[in-house]
Amino acid sequence: MKTNLVVWGTNAQNEKVLILMELFPDDNKVVIKTIPENLVSDDLEKRLMDEWRIGSPVELPESDITTFERELSVSETILPDDLKTDRSDIIQRAQTQWHFIVLSSKLNKLYQTELSDLSDKVETLQNYSQESWDDLKNFWQKVQEQVRDKNLFSEHANALRESTNTLFSKLKDLKTTLEEEVQKASAEILKQFKISISEIENKINEGNRLQSVFDELKQIQNSFRDLKFVREHRTEAWEQLDNAFKALKEKKYGNNAVSNSDGSPLVRTQRRYDGLIEAVNKMVSSIDRDKSELAFHTNKATNTDRQLEALVSQAKLAMIQERITSKEEKLSEMFKTKTELESRIADLKQKESVKEEQEKFEAAKKAVQEKIATEIKQASESRHDSPQDQHTESNPIENAIETAIAVSEITEVKETK
Repeated sequence: MKTNLVVWGTNAQNEKVLILMELFPDDNKVVIKTIPENLVSDDLEKRLMDEWRIGSPVELPESDITTFERELSVSETILPDDLKTDRSDIIQRAQTQWHFIVLSSKLNKLYQTELSDLSDKVETLQNYSQESWDDLKNFWQKVQEQVRDKNLFSEHANALRESTNTLFSKLKDLKTTLEEEVQKASAEILKQFKISISEIENKINEGNRLQSVFDELKQIQNSFRDLKFVREHRTEAWEQLDNAFKALKEKKYGNNAVSNSDGSPLVRTQRRYDGLIEAVNKMVSSIDRDKSELAFHTNKATNTDRQLEALVSQAKLAMIQERITSKEEKLSEMFKTKTELESRIADLKQKESVKEEQEKFEAAKKAVQEKIATEIKQASESRHDSPQDQHTESNPIENAIETAIAVSEITEVKETK
């Protein structure tokens, strides 16, 4: 999550200013700086939006910058009363996320302290201790639970993981047979994993039922993170899984990719509609997952006896609810677009129908005109060859006149429609 935010607003003098907000989690405070509009060049604004907002340093003007410090609060806005902005939704979302960041940092400090105590005990060992192994294992399971619930940020989780792995390595050195067993088990899992991927690759080469193959590959990917690999085996397995996805994509789309500019307006609109329906289904599934996660953390927050973890869960609930609200707003816009596309598709289908009818009419008209020309030509040749037969019963001239009358009637009917 980002700890820097950039929005436009106005100050107490109703002057337009660029507002920079930076969270300092360890101090539970937010530093706010305002830069007058006349000092914000296009280049500076772009660098602040693209670089500073994600944590990269950007040099600011040396003068006319106003700085505020605010305690982060759940109930009160982090902006001073003198500053106003139209993007209150972004401010509120950031405030909710930042509260979670602060609590997550506190949780990390708590685990770092506990890990330090474990480290002191392990470093003094001369022989393998099952008790120390169990204590470290229980600690890491507790951390993993927080990682799975995404209550710890990746940099905190990685630091805890590295320190814990160091202690595990110390214990593994004292009990080498355990490491050998882990290595052996990982190698067997990798072997089975490669067999599964190899079967998938054969199916890809055959080119049949690629959607079913994709579903199988997704199942393998979903179970991948739960497989007990050592690091090098995990890297090797992931590369093979990634290559299988690339091969499937190439097989499915490589020679049949359709440019957005291809096809009629109806075809392009239908393609866009189909893509939207797929996106809607994914968004609905995503919202359902978030609601399931919300229910899980709601239950967890009410059943924990640890105050800090309860606060983290409550902050997580607020953040998930914000995420659901945002996705539901996007879903609403997608449904509006869906309605618009359905209306447009109906109009285009009607136009296609009219066009087809017009083409059929023109074809019939052309056929009749060609028949007239043929009969007139035959009449002319008949008069030239046999003048005495001009008043016989099957006079080609009369036939041509009848055909011309038919063309006139067809045209009248078409115009009436």
